[in-house]
Amino acid sequence: FAQITAEESEDEPPSREERADARLSERDAAGGNNEGPVTAETEGDGQRDGEEAEQPDQTVTKPQESSDDGSHHVSLLEKIEDTNGLSQQTQSGIITDSRPLLYIEHRNLNPENELKRYFGARAVLGDQRPRQRQRQYVRSTWLTAPKNTWPRYSKTGIAMQLVDTRRGVQYFTFEHHREYQQVQFKFLDAVESMDPNNIVLLLQMNPYHVDSLLQLSDVCRMQEDQEMARDLIERALYSLECAFHPVFSLTSGTCRLDYRRPENRAFFLALFKHLMFLEKRGCPRTALEFCKLILSLDPENDPLCVLLMIDFLSLRAREYTFLTRMFQEWESHRNLSQLPNFAFSLPLAYFFLSQQEERSELELSQARERAAQLIQLALIMFPSVLMPLLDHCSVQPDARVASHSFFGLNAQISQPPALNQLTSLYVGRTHSLWKDPAVMAWLETNVHEVLRMVDARDPLVEESEHKRKMRYQSAPRNIYRHVILSEMKEATAALPLEVTSQPVMGFDPLPPLDSIISYTRPERYLHPSQAGSSLPGRSSSALLQGDIRHDGDEEAGAGQDLNQGVNRLMAAMRDMLANIQFQEPPRDDNPEGDGDWD
Repeated sequence: FAQITAEESEDEPPSREERADARLSERDAAGGNNEGPVTAETEGDGQRDGEEAEQPDQTVTKPQESSDDGSHHVSLLEKIEDTNGLSQQTQSGIITDSRPLLYIEHRNLNPENELKRYFGARAVLGDQRPRQRQRQYVRSTWLTAPKNTWPRYSKTGIAMQLVDTRRGVQYFTFEHHREYQQVQFKFLDAVESMDPNNIVLLLQMNPYHVDSLLQLSDVCRMQEDQEMARDLIERALYSLECAFHPVFSLTSGTCRLDYRRPENRAFFLALFKHLMFLEKRGCPRTALEFCKLILSLDPENDPLCVLLMIDFLSLRAREYTFLTRMFQEWESHRNLSQLPNFAFSLPLAYFFLSQQEERSELELSQARERAAQLIQLALIMFPSVLMPLLDHCSVQPDARVASHSFFGLNAQISQPPALNQLTSLYVGRTHSLWKDPAVMAWLETNVHEVLRMVDARDPLVEESEHKRKMRYQSAPRNIYRHVILSEMKEATAALPLEVTSQPVMGFDPLPPLDSIISYTRPERYLHPSQAGSSLPGRSSSALLQGDIRHDGDEEAGAGQDLNQGVNRLMAAMRDMLANIQFQEPPRDDNPEGDGDWD
């Protein structure tokens, strides 16, 4: 797994993001659609006091706003239109080589923009525009759009500091002020108390406490209340973005966060959970952008191992050239071909490229040849993928394939457990992309070619078998963390006992063993059983921990207790969220209510 520990550099002039966002805003304005920039609010801009200073990008995307340097913005937009009109080919999946691999655009972080492309602005926005005039005063953000049903935001006690700058890369960290630390201690007490009312009351008094939002979102998903679960994650992201350092950039690719610090983990986890909701919602392009964002925060260590899903999102979003380019640029130092997901998704991307009629005949021929070569290598290196993949696609293999030992049951039994987790994860996540009849016909042709090579005793077959036995003896902790967060039953069933036997908290699954602890709970907060623990608050909670195993009679009683606790918690949450906007403590900055901010 050498691909997990490598160095990536994505230096980029900061003006790139401004250019892309400005061009989008200008195009929307020219089309007469002033529904609002990416995720920014369209009303109340005149009362934003000094907030433009915190988010300098937004002033470029709003040429219609009145400001002292408005003429400068207009001239800047005109210059951009003249000089940068041919730099994008996103519809065909081509990313221009002049951009860094993990280049992120603000507009691609907004799922509404993707839904508009699919269904049109009228179908997506509906009657939102008239209602915007009654919205309360909120900050403009890029990661989520604040909702008027949310409690009024006030400073939570989270801040971000610039720790270091080395070789053009800036290292940041979130910090918890004393008041937020006290809330965090209460949250850990609430988790240990096994009383759902304690977490509900804590969130009612502190509606933007991030770990409470993450934990309750998981409970909502367990009860299949996807809407509430997604809303809680978006609120957590909003709380964290409001704490950003003024020079922290989502798009530069040069801003880092250390996952070993507990204060930073909530941002990684909230982005990952938001990404999962976006993909299920049918916004794979937006999900891919968030995946790139997570990877850019720590590309060397990839603490949530998003490399295991970025190929799937690229295929779903039809960003085939991005996937092929990523493999070309990262294979030499990250060994992506050792991952089954890249080994199979890359040839699939080349196959889809070979079906694009707008390409030249030479390009199509090269793509077909590359696809065949790579899929044969993948089948030889990871033969255990084929039969489960066909089974998930409800495809019956022909007699020759079904009777051949190379793809038989022995291929799955003989592989190391760590490899079994990776192949199970890939098949469970990606099988729907292989159901296309044209894909299956192409796969069948290459399967027979591989069997011919096996029967001919090609030395590549024996070499690949040796590699499988030598590698994949144990998986790094970030892969286990990814499997748990992905909740793919095929993969979670293959997790080792050392992972399944410990409590897994939704707000901090499998914390790093080399965590950097900046503050600890005072002795008076510690449960007697936790007094000697180096990681406070890690005791097992039958109410809030997620059980990642899916079989065994001995778990029936615990599961029943969990469901009862969850049902009580959900009932209390619904009452709380229905009434929370009327139970907020008075704010000095708004003594007369929300209506006066219009």
